[in-house]
Amino acid sequence: MGEKVVAAGFDLSDRQRHRGKLRQCLEGLSRLLEDKCFDRPKNLMGLEIELNLAGADGAPRMMNAEVLERIASRDFQTELGQFNLEVNIVPHRLRGRVLDRLAEELGTGLAYADRRAQEIGAGIVMIGILPTLAAQDLVPGNLSDVDRYMRLNDEMVAARGENFTIDIDGVERLTCTSRSIAPESACTSVQLHLQVTPGRFAAVWNAAQAIAAAQIVVGANSPFLFGRELWRESRPPLFVQSTDTRPPELKAQGVRPRTWFGERWITDAFDLFEENVRYFPPLLPICGDQDPMRVLDAGGVPSLQELVLHNGTVYRWNRPVYDVADGVPHLRVENRVLPAGPTVTDVMANTAFYYGLVRALAEETRPVWARLPFAVAADNFEAACRHGIDAALRWPRRGRGAGGTGLVQVPAVQLVREELLPLAAAGLDAWGVEPADRDRYLGIIEERCRRRINGASWQAATYHEALTAGLERDAALAATTRRYCELARTGEPVHTWPVGTGY
Repeated sequence: MGEKVVAAGFDLSDRQRHRGKLRQCLEGLSRLLEDKCFDRPKNLMGLEIELNLAGADGAPRMMNAEVLERIASRDFQTELGQFNLEVNIVPHRLRGRVLDRLAEELGTGLAYADRRAQEIGAGIVMIGILPTLAAQDLVPGNLSDVDRYMRLNDEMVAARGENFTIDIDGVERLTCTSRSIAPESACTSVQLHLQVTPGRFAAVWNAAQAIAAAQIVVGANSPFLFGRELWRESRPPLFVQSTDTRPPELKAQGVRPRTWFGERWITDAFDLFEENVRYFPPLLPICGDQDPMRVLDAGGVPSLQELVLHNGTVYRWNRPVYDVADGVPHLRVENRVLPAGPTVTDVMANTAFYYGLVRALAEETRPVWARLPFAVAADNFEAACRHGIDAALRWPRRGRGAGGTGLVQVPAVQLVREELLPLAAAGLDAWGVEPADRDRYLGIIEERCRRRINGASWQAATYHEALTAGLERDAALAATTRRYCELARTGEPVHTWPVGTGY
């Protein structure tokens, strides 16, 4: 969100003015789209990773302010919880040896940050949900001391009017309540940005939605929360519930949650921004002085700051982004599906799979979303989150004799290996990515599917081995986390890790 949020509260006039400014922003965005004011294609990608801080015992460390002071780099920023950081990589062009260059930059930066953090008893952990987190860690007092997080928490709690309820029924069941949005901070992700022209935006967003389930199948890394084994990727249900500003009455009426897969394929970028304004009340009604229409009339480019801020409080798994760089507006698709980790190599494999696959599917003459009902894509996403690498997905049949729009249910690893990986390879070729990079990183996805191992399955197998060896639940989770951190620092991809705590 990046905005400086004042500590003072909001009154009725603030909210009324903000609604008016949102309408002006939508009008300004519509005009920009009609006048074709957006940046030419540059094939730019961006990468953000949310991180955890943990000590040598595997337990979380609430000290991001101290760690950031030691790192002293603008690439690292605070995040919602005091045990969270975020690293941002500058945009790169999708071509040549970009994947290896990103891996080197990210590996160097994270290794440096990890060394500095360990000087004061913490370490950097890339993982979807830290297995050692306890309910008492995720309380208001452990939110980062930043105005925007405090204000966002206050507004979401006020909108809900009661405690947040977490109820996830997986391998085991977890039920608890929270009086703040602090449980959201347990969810640490990789965010992949792709700058696109308005004309290509809908196809790229639809493709990203269609493959969200496949991303989770190969990349799941969040099987535990508060000492319970839940879904293989527990971030999505936790994020939905920990940001759910709807009291039960509004849920019963079918009001949409702020963390949202969506409900339809789109035909235009404007659709998503307009839906965000139409469906979701503003949480932070902060108004700037800029009049978007006056700026446009004067030949300028408006920041649309109210729309940008509001858009940042609606948590789509594929979020539309409007931004201005060097005085020129552009649009991005922000993919928020993947959990962090386990290693830089794994992150780059997930990155290659996404960018290659989304390019190939967005350019198909008969796109997959013309044959895949949106509700099925949403069901696939849930199935992937529940079962990870062992999920089965419904997908359009291939070939002339496939019966039109008929769907088949297929093991997800089979779908990835036989259909999606060749498409991802073709997409990376279309970007101009070096074949050696393409083969290396997509080969990691192939091996995960062949061995049926990803971060979540490794964590679960190691945890159960620790239980079998006689450790109690909390000790087994701590041992699993310590071993995860040890192996992650080797940089070797997770499908090569030996199962077991090694102790």
